[in-house]
Amino acid sequence: MTKIFAKLIGLSLVSVTALAGASILTGCGNKEDNSKALYVYNWGEYIDPEVVGDFEKETGISVVYDEFETNEVMYPKIDADPSQYDVICPSDYMIAKMAENGLLAKLDFSKMPNAKKNIGETYWKQSEDFDPGNVYSVPYCWGTVGILYNTRTMDRVPDTWDVLWDPKYDDEILMQDSVRDLFAVALKRLGYSLNSTDEQELQEAKESLIKEKPLVQAYVVDEVRDKMVGGEAKMGVIFSGEAEYTRELNPDMAYVIPKEGTNVWIDSWVITSGSRHKDAAEQWIDYMCRADVALKNFEYIYYSTPNTAAVELMDEEERNNDVLFPDLSQYDNLEAYTYLGEKMETHYFNLWKEVKSA
Repeated sequence: MTKIFAKLIGLSLVSVTALAGASILTGCGNKEDNSKALYVYNWGEYIDPEVVGDFEKETGISVVYDEFETNEVMYPKIDADPSQYDVICPSDYMIAKMAENGLLAKLDFSKMPNAKKNIGETYWKQSEDFDPGNVYSVPYCWGTVGILYNTRTMDRVPDTWDVLWDPKYDDEILMQDSVRDLFAVALKRLGYSLNSTDEQELQEAKESLIKEKPLVQAYVVDEVRDKMVGGEAKMGVIFSGEAEYTRELNPDMAYVIPKEGTNVWIDSWVITSGSRHKDAAEQWIDYMCRADVALKNFEYIYYSTPNTAAVELMDEEERNNDVLFPDLSQYDNLEAYTYLGEKMETHYFNLWKEVKSA
């Protein structure tokens, strides 16, 4: 069975599991505590469904699995009731926000030996930027944001963000429907930090996005890969893991990190401050850090793993994949997202609304 065919089968299983989880979670605040249950909230299509089943078999813990599409969709749900879920997988800047607002529990690493043993030191150091002391989070996946393009229909390598503003590609451009990712493209194109809080820079970025808008076919998230594979667009802003998955579906697809720089991100496992099953949550995180499990997830979801023990188990082709494991030392303008504070976050959101309504 090819990886692609296995994944397509797996997606239906994840969807069924997520739907089942959603029905169980309705009114879950009134349910009796069950020490053999675990409520997991994760990105869509971000785990091998067989891993969930294997975890249940090995531990006897029943997993209720639900999915979210963006950090901004996930946050208000947890903010309203952090006891709804036990373990979640947010991105770097969102982890900082959740910790600041008391939504996360400190981790007991004595119960998660695989975490410290198998996660590479590079990723623990990067995590310090949003989780000082590494007390709340354990890295799960990492990657970059770049441009996916069709080598058969594009007349150039789009190695600059400027190409997304070129009128010759009218209605052939896909942009991310995400506040930080959309503004990151505009800010980096203009030579600014993607964590800018300078009002003049933000207004300039907003105006540039409004100017670009007539050229954009659609603002999407996961649909970038489907539209690109279907030949509906020539290029789109995408996450590296999605790009690699798309390359396997269509060998005409290629991925590039623009020369102005981009975002290097980490998604990490955290436990909510309201978790009713913290022991089970710690078992889950430790299980996800097992080398064989991390490798299985990597081969299913196509996102780079920070698990160095899993990387050692990969074949040479996987380890040398230039999309999933690029040589980042050739860039001096890569940045991680940081949490900018409630006021600035709201400002970004309002600017985003101005772009979308223009």
